[in-house]
Order: sequence, then structure tokens, then C-alpha cells
Amino acid sequence: LAVGWGSRMDAAWAPSPGGCELVQRIMDCTGRWLSSIPGNLRGDTEELFLDDNTIRVLGNASLLLYPQLWHLSLTRNRLELIEPGAFLSSQGLEVLSLTDNLLFTNYSLTAAALSALPALRMLDLAGNQLREDMVSVLVSNLSSLESLSVARNAIMRLDSSIFTNLTQLLELNLEKNYIFEIDNAFEGLQRLQTLNIAYNYLPCLVGFGLTQLRVLNASNNIIEWFLTLESDDLFELEVLDLSHNRLLFFPVLPRQSKLRSLLLQDNRMSFYQRLPNGTSLANVTVQFLILDGNSTNITTVRLWEELCHSNLSSLRLLDMSQNQVWGLPDDFLAQMPSLTHLKLNQNCLEAFHLSEEDPLAMLTELDLSQNQLVELGVKVGAGDILPNLQLFNLSTNRLQALPPGIFTHTRKITTLDLSRNRVHLCPQPGEAESIPCVDIRGVGTLSHLSLAGCGLQGMGGRPFRGTALLHLDLSDNRQLLAGDLGWLQDLVLTLQVLSLRNTSLSSTALDFSALSSLVSLDLSGNSLAALPGSLGALGLRSLDLRDNCLRALPPDVAQAPLGRSLRELYLSRNPYNCCTLGWWDALQQAEGLRVPDGREVTCRHGSRALRPGALPQPVLQSCRWQTADMALLYLVLALPTCLTLLVAFVVVFLMLKEKLLKMVKTRCGVSGSY
Repeated sequence: LAVGWGSRMDAAWAPSPGGCELVQRIMDCTGRWLSSIPGNLRGDTEELFLDDNTIRVLGNASLLLYPQLWHLSLTRNRLELIEPGAFLSSQGLEVLSLTDNLLFTNYSLTAAALSALPALRMLDLAGNQLREDMVSVLVSNLSSLESLSVARNAIMRLDSSIFTNLTQLLELNLEKNYIFEIDNAFEGLQRLQTLNIAYNYLPCLVGFGLTQLRVLNASNNIIEWFLTLESDDLFELEVLDLSHNRLLFFPVLPRQSKLRSLLLQDNRMSFYQRLPNGTSLANVTVQFLILDGNSTNITTVRLWEELCHSNLSSLRLLDMSQNQVWGLPDDFLAQMPSLTHLKLNQNCLEAFHLSEEDPLAMLTELDLSQNQLVELGVKVGAGDILPNLQLFNLSTNRLQALPPGIFTHTRKITTLDLSRNRVHLCPQPGEAESIPCVDIRGVGTLSHLSLAGCGLQGMGGRPFRGTALLHLDLSDNRQLLAGDLGWLQDLVLTLQVLSLRNTSLSSTALDFSALSSLVSLDLSGNSLAALPGSLGALGLRSLDLRDNCLRALPPDVAQAPLGRSLRELYLSRNPYNCCTLGWWDALQQAEGLRVPDGREVTCRHGSRALRPGALPQPVLQSCRWQTADMALLYLVLALPTCLTLLVAFVVVFLMLKEKLLKMVKTRCGVSGSY
């Protein structure tokens, strides 16, 4: 149950004398550490927000200065008591939020105060540790209430005495309590339209007869049975949420209703007309023993007749995902001519058959993913099958092919997910088609196709001829890229998003230049040691290079056309060289380019993994030596050796100078003085 307490504010906030914020006649005193209601606010205040303060008591004189108040919020205070006369000057109060306080301590006095509010329409008592008897006292005199929330309290059992006088109530929120039994608690609420009893401990809902109710949320209980009263009355019910329970059978629904959404996700539901071992329970009946006071009633139900009696002609959404469904009863879908969304994912289906008898003419989304489908059967005749289908999810099954011509009847299909099936795409006409395959050629409406994890090998031919795909996911096909990308030739003008994640790509010679419309490319999880040069010709806006073998990017990557067009670049989990990070510094300064995983990017220096933006000084010094000019390095290394030899020569010369001169004189015969 969602209840809106706030008002739309179209003016700028301005400070008020009490430290609160004021806009028009709305005063916001949230989070001001107030222990009482300020007395210096404007007297014409109409809405007052005092959330997140420390107010313990709302006294008789607390609101005397604000007679025009119609909306008061005291959420998340320490409120223990509202004195009986606190609202005597606020007879026009319509909306009151007392969420997350301690009203259980003095609930009887607080009830007396609430009874003085003849115009109160919306009351929120959530999170006040209230038991059912306390709630009964608090709301006993609030006949004007239209919306009541007692969520997150300590209510365990509901009976007819609790909401007796709430004859105008439209919305009731009881979620997140400890309710395990409901005994005629809502029969007197003749105007009730929305009921939320989610997150409780209800074991069953039997004898449901609230014909005026439009929305029932009973999700996240432990419900095993849902049985509607046998009646030909028209139920106004439009939304029924029984998800996350323990339903064993399809619910027994009203014979006449306006049901549009039926949510049965995450139960234990199955159909037993045909079991996997070939046996049948079509004629089996179930007997319900209903104890009502001193009387005992036994209701006998045939499992399949109740389905036929339920009128599901207005149903638009049916979610039966995460159950134990092996198969659907005969003509089950024929009862739902208005169905637009059908979710049967995460069940035990081994086969699913479509025929003209169950046309599902309005269906736009069909999810059969995460089953055990081996066969998808289609009885093709003169009529259309799934003519309005737009999204078809068949991922994570055991399919090897789809029925030939299935897409000739789905004239509006835009999204097809065949990921994690062992399927192959049919080649162009004239080539051998000895193995089962999926033929999507000529499906002009198809824009999104996922073939991830299908075991595709060495694509060839023209499998996409006649299509205009925008998104193509080919990830997790490790033997896909055995040759060039010629098989993508029919998508060069339309393909915008391509995923080649985890496809064992190692060659930088692969030519992407023909894919001129590509704006997003995922090359993560491969073995690339360098950036493919052909990417420079593309106007990519998003590029994913995570989990490769890159040691560096081109130094001018930020100034190249690719760098100027990119808006997102993923780079983490690569063994970058810490001594060649000029490209990284350039990327940091590139305008308009984001590296969302920038904090996860590391570089390698020896055996160490370091952050590029915080390299230690010794590492920088080491890198300078490694990146210095080699000629200069040799010169520096040779210079000390040369100097050493020169000094040694001079020393030797000086030591032997006199002897050398005598030797020269003797040999040359020239006298001289010494």
C-alpha cells in the first residue's frame, strides 16, 4: 500500500524564525533536534513536517497556534504520548503521519486525542510496536478514515472487531506484521479497494469474498491455498499478488472478475493433469475442511473444473515464474484472450506448444527462459500465431532449433533471446543445412538478438540477411571468430551494439572498419595484447577492454578519432606496464571521456600491482631509467671507464717521465741540462 503524504512544492525554500524552512504555507522542520513543536512559526501554516526530531509528547497546547493545519508529519521521533486535547484546535487536520514512534506506551490516551479529528482521511501508524488490541482502540472512532497504515507492528490475529467503524476506508496496509489468522476482519469495510497483507505468516486464504476489492497484495506469506467463495457475483478485483508463497495449486479465482494482473511468482505450484511419467490426475478431487466456529464444512474441488469456471478473459499479465510447472492444462491459455505478458521462466517445462486454437493474439511478451525445453512446437496453418509478439525469451534451455517459419507469423517481434541453447544460425539459401538451425533471415522487425553461450563455431554465409539488427550479443562463444567478420556484412549499416565478450579473440588484425554504425563494442574477456587498429575508423561511444592482456594503449589514444568519440571506456583487469602510462595520463585529461572502472585499474611493476595515479617514488625512478634514451645510457656508463683510463695514463706518464726523457736523449744524442 503506497500512501503519498507530501505536497508539490513549486517555490524556493526560505528560512523561518524557528530555524525551519518555509515555502508558501508549508513548514519543514525535519532533523532540527527539536524536543517540542516550535511556537514561533507562522500562524497560517497548513503543512508541518517535524520528521527526525526527538519529540516525546504532543501536549494539549502544542498546536494551538496553528489552526489552519491540515497535514502534520511526526515520523521518526520518540513520540510516546499525544494528550487528549492536542488536536482540539486542529479540527481540519486531514493527513497525519506518526510512523516509527513509541505509541504503544500510552495508546489509550493517544486514541482519545485522535477521536477529536472529524476530518482525518489518512493516518500512518507504521512501526509503533502496536498489537491488534491497541490498533482496535486507536482507530475505533475514526469513521472518516480513507487510508490507514499499520505496517511493521506486532499484529498477530485479525477479527471482526478491529476495523468495525472504518466504513469509509479505501486503503489498508498491514504488511510486515506477524499475522497468521484472519477471521472476517474485512467484511465490514464495504468501500475497501486496496489491501496489503504482504510479509506476514498467513498459511492460506480460504473463502475470499471481498467483491469490492480491486488490489490484493498477499505476497511473501506462507500461503498454500487460495480459494474464492463459490459465487456468481462480479468481483472488482484487478490485481492479485500471491508471489513468494507456497502455493501448491493454481488459485481458485472468482467466476466473474475484472482481473488484469495475476502474480504467482516463486511458489511450489504445478499442474497434475499430465505428469512427466505419463500418469494423469485429471479426475482427482481435493477436499478442504473448513472450521468456522462450531461449524465444520467440507468443500470438494476438482483440480481442473475450477480453472474452467474462472473467468480470465480480462487478464493481461500472468507471472508463473519460479514454480514447478511441467506442462499447462488443455485450453489453459485459451481462457486468456487479452493476455499481453506471460512469464513461465524458471520452471520444469520440457515442451511448449502453440497452435491457432490458442492464438494469444494480444501477447507482446513471452518468457520461457531457464526451463528444460527441448521442443517448441508450432502448428502452422492459415491463421496467425503470436501476431503481436515483441519480446521472446528462450534463453537457458536445451533447444537446438526453432520450428521453420515461426517468425513469419510474428510480424512485430523486436527482441529474441536464444542465449545458452545449443543452436546454430541457418546459412544463406543454397548452402548445406544438414544440422538443425534457427532461421532469422528476412525478419525485418528484429532489432535485439542474443546468441550468448550457444557454442557457435566459425560463422559463415549470410545468417543476418534481411534483418536490421541494432543489438547483437555473441559473447561466450569461444570458437566463433575463426575467420573474418564477413558474415556481418548485412548489418554494417544498422548494427549499433556488438558484444564479443569471451570469444577467445587474440588477433589485432580483425577488421571492424566496415561496421560504420557501431557505437558500443564489448571486447572484454579475451586475449588481446594490443588495441585492434581497425577500431580507429569507428565512432564508438562505449568500448569495453576489461580482462585482456593489454600492457599499454597507443600513446595518442586520447587525441585519435576513437578517443575523441568515446564517452565510456572500461579498462580494468589488464597487466599494464607501470613505466608506459603516458596514455593513461592523456585519458585522464580527455574531455567528456569517463572510465567507470578507473579505481580498479592497476599496472604491473615486477611482481607488484599498483594504482596508476599513485606510483611510489622508487618505482618512478626505476621507470625513468628504463625509459631513458639508450645512447645516453651507454654514454653515461662508458664515461667513468674512459676517465679512469685517462687518469691512469697520466699517472703512469708522470711516474715514468724522467726515465723516458733519458731514454729519448740517449737514443737521439742530444745533451741537455736537467
